[in-house]
Amino acid sequence: MSHIVVTGAAGVLGNAVAHFLIEQGHDVTGVDLAGQTNDFAGTFIGSVDLTTAEGAASAARKILANGQVDGLVNIAGGFRWETIADGSPESWEFLHRINVMTALHMSRSLLASLVLAKGAIVNVGAAATLKAGSGMGAYTASKSGVARLTEALAEELKDEGVRVNAVLPSIIDTPANRADMGETDAAKWVAPCELAQVIAFLLSDAASAITGANIPVTGRV
Repeated sequence: MSHIVVTGAAGVLGNAVAHFLIEQGHDVTGVDLAGQTNDFAGTFIGSVDLTTAEGAASAARKILANGQVDGLVNIAGGFRWETIADGSPESWEFLHRINVMTALHMSRSLLASLVLAKGAIVNVGAAATLKAGSGMGAYTASKSGVARLTEALAEELKDEGVRVNAVLPSIIDTPANRADMGETDAAKWVAPCELAQVIAFLLSDAASAITGANIPVTGRV
């Protein structure tokens, strides 16, 4: 049994990943900016601002008080759609903070334990990093940062026995996406439980030969 940390744990994907990992017999600690969540199955640490090094370090101290960490799933993040002409430069800074810096800070804060465990990190990027569309500039730039973070950290840790990979989903089938985009094409999107299974595979010994990969998980989009 392994101890896995999941950020963005109060969200739809974070909850799905946690439930799937627990079903597989892992201990899961969830971390989120939200103060509480009603249906999270593992240990939950709320009101954590992972956009700051201090917030991540504080969460890490609480996590490590319960023992070694074997795996980390960086899901915390967000999305904004706006064109460059009509949008705000602040959106670029905001999305960089919540998509890139959260993954960086949590990874750094748990690095010593992950090295000791020869564990694994899985980041959640986006298939949109392959080509930015209209209104997707800030989001795509930030998720491209997640991909480069994944590759750089994998290179730095490969001799330590720590694997670092990322999944690149297309549209995830969540209530928020259905509300924003309609349900017509939802059957083509990626279900949270499907993405959770890919993440669990990358955390497992079955993926021992994979590191530094950015893996598209795009459903039928």
